[in-house]
Amino acid sequence: MMQYFHRQVQLWGEDTQKSLQDKKIVIIGAGGLGSSLAFALGASGIGEIHMVDFDEVSLHNIHRQIAFKVGDEGKNKAKINSEIIASRCPYVKAVAHECDFKTWSQKNIDVDLIIDATDNLPTRGDINTYAKVKNLPWVYGSVEAFHGQVCFIEESSFNDAFKIIQKTPAGIAAPIVMHIASLQANLALRYLAELPIKKDYLYYLFFNDDGELITQKFGLPTAD
Repeated sequence: MMQYFHRQVQLWGEDTQKSLQDKKIVIIGAGGLGSSLAFALGASGIGEIHMVDFDEVSLHNIHRQIAFKVGDEGKNKAKINSEIIASRCPYVKAVAHECDFKTWSQKNIDVDLIIDATDNLPTRGDINTYAKVKNLPWVYGSVEAFHGQVCFIEESSFNDAFKIIQKTPAGIAAPIVMHIASLQANLALRYLAELPIKKDYLYYLFFNDDGELITQKFGLPTAD
């Protein structure tokens, strides 16, 4: 196993790598962010990864959802991602849940971390409520057009910091999806490996009118 994870072992040692085998995470959403997260974390050595999505692949998904190819239309997204994880890494147990978040939450599956890969604010509000009940941290991520946001939420409350509304997303370019998912994956992996991370701190990334990549940082209010 250590030969498979050789470069990660060089980074943090065998003991930390072995400790990841005891960790369990759930990724809510298996589309754009979820696909990239599955690739980024699926071969990291995390012991168990649950992929949750009721949706099926559509043709318009494929350009930005890297797990899918032409011909996958009509197949469940969570199932495809779980199969990819299993095929790439024999040391990770991947479990597909072909359902929405509320249905998954009723299964009472123990995890160490929730990762948001959804595309709507109400579901993120539900994730936040569930995380508070279960005393779990979660990693928020969102993308639109050429900008995105990411935050490791522990003490703060998404529901207090954001207005929960129904909103139709604007157009989107594929690279920003992979970029935000990569940042989420790094936060998740550092947390699971017990490395320092900045919690309850929102990172907002965007390109300005001159094409310069700007990163802004905001502290989120702590939940009462």
